[in-house]
Amino acid sequence: MATEFEQTLATFATLEGTSLHTGAKVSLTIRPAPEGHGFKFRRVDLPDQPFIDADVDKVKTVERATTLAEGSVKVHTVEHVISALTGMGVDNAIIEMDANEPPIGDGSSAPFVELIKKAGIVAQSSPRKTWEVREPMHLETSGGSIITIVPSKTFRVSVTNVGPDGRFTQYFSSEVTPELYEKEIAPARTFVYYEDVKPLLEKGLIKGGSLENAVVVRGDEVMSKEALRYSNEFARHKALDLIGDLMLSGKRILGHVIAVKPGHGPNTEMAAKVKREYTKMRSLVPPINIPKGEAVLDIHDVLKILPHRYPFLLVDRIIDFEGDTKCTGVKNVTINEPFFPGHFPGHPVMPGVLQLEAMAQVSSVLMLRKPENQGKIGYFMSADEVKWRRPVLPGDTLFIEAEVIKIRGSIGQTRARCLVNGEVVSEGVLKFALVAS
Repeated sequence: MATEFEQTLATFATLEGTSLHTGAKVSLTIRPAPEGHGFKFRRVDLPDQPFIDADVDKVKTVERATTLAEGSVKVHTVEHVISALTGMGVDNAIIEMDANEPPIGDGSSAPFVELIKKAGIVAQSSPRKTWEVREPMHLETSGGSIITIVPSKTFRVSVTNVGPDGRFTQYFSSEVTPELYEKEIAPARTFVYYEDVKPLLEKGLIKGGSLENAVVVRGDEVMSKEALRYSNEFARHKALDLIGDLMLSGKRILGHVIAVKPGHGPNTEMAAKVKREYTKMRSLVPPINIPKGEAVLDIHDVLKILPHRYPFLLVDRIIDFEGDTKCTGVKNVTINEPFFPGHFPGHPVMPGVLQLEAMAQVSSVLMLRKPENQGKIGYFMSADEVKWRRPVLPGDTLFIEAEVIKIRGSIGQTRARCLVNGEVVSEGVLKFALVAS
């Protein structure tokens, strides 16, 4: 797969209009931003023209729209413009506004797509960092909303919209690429149920709302200046909002987002969960700071200690010793491993018994490194308390830790575990007989 690079805007472009909830006139300008910048809003109408990061940690309210705040500075209804930037493949941008809310346009993100196309998109020099979701994430709210993200090699959204009393239950599913976003998602307009209009007005919201920028549903009747653009336009708009809200996690993902009855509250809750899980994953990656000197054994040193050879040597190197009782080895698991073609070939998984063998080999290095055991061979006698907790996949780096818990004569016992990204994937207590070769 060719390397994808971050993208920003080629130049600036401006859109003027009326905001949905405040009814104020607003001018919005999108501008290029440097690599790694992400999306930031800027209130150019305020002193010092403050910035607000498009970050889920800045979410203030989620009633009918997503509002971000930094101190007393707020920006409302950010989801449509963020959705458009994300869907069109822009990674870094500054969004300037001279009011607290973007123009609503026709209630869709199509005007922002046109604005992005007017500005142009250019590639930057840094590779795009996209997180491939490897394990499902799930969220279920008391209001009946369900959002699940499952592994996928592409970014896909599948949305089921459920209105009051089950009205206008609709389904939409699509991969999200710039081409599909522009054609299948961006034109879908925001909608509101008639019984909700009065309470929203009483709360000082939708002052700029009209049949020109929203679809109103009254009973089973659709009130709009034009016919529905799609038979499932409401589900498509929910997908539009979901894409924008999820990007507040700050991370593009490869994964299939499956949402039933989504809304800004559940969407941003899932964005926060994505951010937490990504931060946890990154913080738990053990730094491979290889020590200098005798504490490190490269593959040649390992081959001098262990009798194993390819394809059964399951330790690439030893990166650390703690005295004579603890040892850490590394195994880089690649798609070229000889066991993958025959072990779940459609879904390659490292066999658990080979993880156990890797633990045994690192344990052998630990015990055979002692002067009195040099030249001996460690024969595997038993394994107790063995647990396999999660799959090991191609591309994983397996850290194998072993600790001697007992040596009596020619019998040794270790406690060992394998870790990926700092999380235990397998573990066990191993017993060996050390015999002369």
